[in-house]
Amino acid sequence: MAKVLVTGGSGFIGGHALLQLLQAGHEVRTTVRDLRREPEVRALLAANGADAGERLRFFAADLTRDEGWREAVSGCDFVLHVASPFPETIPKHEDELIVPAREGALRVLRAARDAGVKRVVLTSSFAAVGYGHAEQQAPFDETTWTDLDGGDVSAYVKSKTLAERASWDFIAREGGGLELATVNPVGVFGPVLGADYATSILLVQRLLAGAMPGCPQLSFGVVDVRDVVDLHLRAMLDPAAKGERFLAVAGDFMPVRDMALALKQRLGAAAKRVPTRQLPNWLVKLAALRDPAVRQIVPELGKAKNATSAKAQRLLGWSPRRNGDALVATAESLLRLRLV
Repeated sequence: MAKVLVTGGSGFIGGHALLQLLQAGHEVRTTVRDLRREPEVRALLAANGADAGERLRFFAADLTRDEGWREAVSGCDFVLHVASPFPETIPKHEDELIVPAREGALRVLRAARDAGVKRVVLTSSFAAVGYGHAEQQAPFDETTWTDLDGGDVSAYVKSKTLAERASWDFIAREGGGLELATVNPVGVFGPVLGADYATSILLVQRLLAGAMPGCPQLSFGVVDVRDVVDLHLRAMLDPAAKGERFLAVAGDFMPVRDMALALKQRLGAAAKRVPTRQLPNWLVKLAALRDPAVRQIVPELGKAKNATSAKAQRLLGWSPRRNGDALVATAESLLRLRLV
């Protein structure tokens, strides 16, 4: 059993990481920006079968400040650096995302190196792989990097790309004996533990609530949060993961309309408000004029993308759930917790 720090333990992926690590018997630490969230996180873990007790400790640390990181990482064998900003709407300035993502990753890596941590697993994103390129038939893999000069690259995409680039540069130049692996998930779905969940979950929530007039011509990669965390743990422990990137995606990318149809087929009456009408691009662009959340998706309208997780399956034995199962698990948890 190891001592593991998870950054951002109150978030969607972070919460599931705490859950799996505790269930596996590890000693776990986590950072939150405000220690007043500790009782809430402990209650969510207990409700999902993890008796944390003294095996879980909380530390206050912020991606934008140096304080707290040295104490949080002291004595740890591994670090899962999950925390990174992903707002629902476009920030006023891209540096609101880029600076905490990049500088926060470097703070964590620096503290981990100084504390003698063996390996950091960084939660990157498909955003650092498949944007800024001309459309291609072949699925993206880990050899590709997002082209920040390619046009129509959002602030979030920039933040994830620059943060991962900076992390690899740090390891190469001043990492010492510290090892790094990255996990690059597509849209992360799956069961939510509480009201603090990933921005990607909003798509399923809005479909269930009937808050969308139809389905935009968009395709998303889908992966279950439980499988994303499983891949983190494999990348943490397996010697083969040292110095590697791993895309996390379950099957082919899904058009939003196919997601809607899957929900209606599997959930029956609970999905009665889910729309299946295909929206023309001009209508989505019109809606974007008054809705910042819609504005974020406009550059991707009509674009076909795909990605492969063959590397993670081959090197680490990773086997994700089917993408439809991840979507249904998302919806069922939202309904159970009355978040729709």
